[in-house]
Amino acid sequence: MDSELRITEIFYSLQGESNTVGIPTAFIRLTGCPLRCSYCDTAYAFSGGQKMTIADILAEVQTYQCQYVTVTGGEPLAQPGCLTLMTHLADLGFYVSLETSGALDISAVDARIVKVMDLKTPSSGELSKNRYENLAFLTAKDQVKFVIGSQEDYEWSKAWLVEQRLHETCQILFSPVADQQNPTELAEHILRDRLPVRFQVQLHKLLWHDARGK
Repeated sequence: MDSELRITEIFYSLQGESNTVGIPTAFIRLTGCPLRCSYCDTAYAFSGGQKMTIADILAEVQTYQCQYVTVTGGEPLAQPGCLTLMTHLADLGFYVSLETSGALDISAVDARIVKVMDLKTPSSGELSKNRYENLAFLTAKDQVKFVIGSQEDYEWSKAWLVEQRLHETCQILFSPVADQQNPTELAEHILRDRLPVRFQVQLHKLLWHDARGK
């Protein structure tokens, strides 16, 4: 457990996304990301941070006295030690979720971890980075998130959902890009097309805008 990870921040807030939205959660934000999505709101995690041992990370998370922990980034899987960290968190009895871009291999993620994985849409600028092989490693507890910034994004996401029947494998999230995709319009499209998805907006942005540590 003495391996180190580069950490941008550890904080306590309400979960702003996924199917546990609104639940008090401890967040571990790892530093570094190989992608540069057009709508990224955590570019401050691309570099910097501080090295912490896994033991120190676990100790800090336990001070928040909550059941839920989210490991995020950046792209957390860019640091191999992330896999070990998540296993230790699960061993301690935490409900652990991983927020990942879908560009890196998820096959070695501990089976107890809830994977919240993006499929990058056209407007992200990173469509070519999608690792579609990851879909084979998703289960009913996991979630695929489509971040939608345009009508093209919506049509692309709907096609993937319908043609691949992704909703039969895992839960599907449709999320509008803040200040780019009108959320009401997206909601109306989902209802019109009767899509089996969960519509979500980023709760933390409604409550605290883009404040770090929230």
